[in-house]
Amino acid sequence: MVEELVAAGVTLVSAGAVYVMVAARVVKQYERGVVFRLGKLRPEVRGPGFTMIVPGVDKLRKVNMQIVTMPVPGQEGITRDNVTVRVDAVVYFKVTSPAEAVVRVEDYRFAVAQMAQTSLRSIIGKSELDDLLSNREKLNQGLELMIDSPAVEWGVTIDRVEIKDVSLPETMKRSMARQAEADRERRARVINADAELQASKKLAEAAKEMSEQPAALQLRLLQTVVAVAAEKNSTLVLPFPVELLRFLERAAPTPQQPLQEQRPSLEPRLDSDPGGSNSGQD
Repeated sequence: MVEELVAAGVTLVSAGAVYVMVAARVVKQYERGVVFRLGKLRPEVRGPGFTMIVPGVDKLRKVNMQIVTMPVPGQEGITRDNVTVRVDAVVYFKVTSPAEAVVRVEDYRFAVAQMAQTSLRSIIGKSELDDLLSNREKLNQGLELMIDSPAVEWGVTIDRVEIKDVSLPETMKRSMARQAEADRERRARVINADAELQASKKLAEAAKEMSEQPAALQLRLLQTVVAVAAEKNSTLVLPFPVELLRFLERAAPTPQQPLQEQRPSLEPRLDSDPGGSNSGQD
């Protein structure tokens, strides 16, 4: 009798151990467990830790609650200003309702990926090239809203969407480079013209001051000669202003009699000689 009881106890313990091994489940900290009993969803969601299910009756499906980083493959499209581009993006999302993520959509990862690609192509067609290159923050918000609207019904929340890269054709890159070069050249010419205008005003003021003092013009001429001579050139071109000639003309002494009046007369003088040529002829 005792042996039968011991055998029954051992059998019961062994069956219990087998049941526990089959029914025991462990849910990790970043996971949640969704239980289906005979194909019907149980209302409670199993939290992290040790849990038990009914073998053969219950089926536990674990759902990851971490933020998922999903790259969106490059999508080619034509912008609103008729430019062909290729845009890459990345989507960050997480599951907020494990039961809806399992029941409402077959594969929520695949669904989010397809929705992201479709929304990205739509954004490319609605935007201009300048917006894709410089106004990405606004496009990221619009893209996040387009993906998040249907994803909420799947128990998924879009955390962030970023446009990663915009690839342009080589011809468009060269055109943009020429445009940037022309714009820089235009700004350089405007700056140079502004500098010439300011310099001309200063030169006009300096000329006005020098016209009142002729000696200042001479000093400026000497400074120019010193600056040119510092280059050690073999040929020196020296400007000679008219004002300096006038200054020297006023400083020169008054001339005396003309040269013709001061020269002695060079005409031959005829002497009266009664016994000259006439006497010789005689």
